[in-house]
Amino acid sequence: MELIRFGVSIQEHLLERFDKLIAEKGYANRSEAIRDLIRNSLVEDELETRDEETVGTIALVYDHHTRELSDKLTGRQHSHFKEIISSLHVHLDQHNCLEVVVAKGKNKKIKQLAQELIGTKGVKYGRLMSTPTTGKNL
Repeated sequence: MELIRFGVSIQEHLLERFDKLIAEKGYANRSEAIRDLIRNSLVEDELETRDEETVGTIALVYDHHTRELSDKLTGRQHSHFKEIISSLHVHLDQHNCLEVVVAKGKNKKIKQLAQELIGTKGVKYGRLMSTPTTGKNL
């Protein structure tokens, strides 16, 4: 793949903050960091505008003592058995659990699953992270 050089004008204070950030994240140089930012932006746009094949992780934190919550979450997962490829349950402390669900399918279906799980009464925190499975043009 051919690399193309281009110039960027940026305020000094922004560049200083950017250099500090990329050093903390372990980038070898600015070019690598900028390529990652561009890729991330393109992936986000693709997920917003197209219903592509996607893999997603849904993280949930909840109190397992909440009445019938575990059963509700399990039931919702069973209704999406075609999309769910794996799940992990971790006991964080005496009360709280972390559930991580890995799902694969069309973006809209994965978002719907995530919204159902995250929106379940009793879930304290939930987040979906997804990416297209193809990685084309990136």
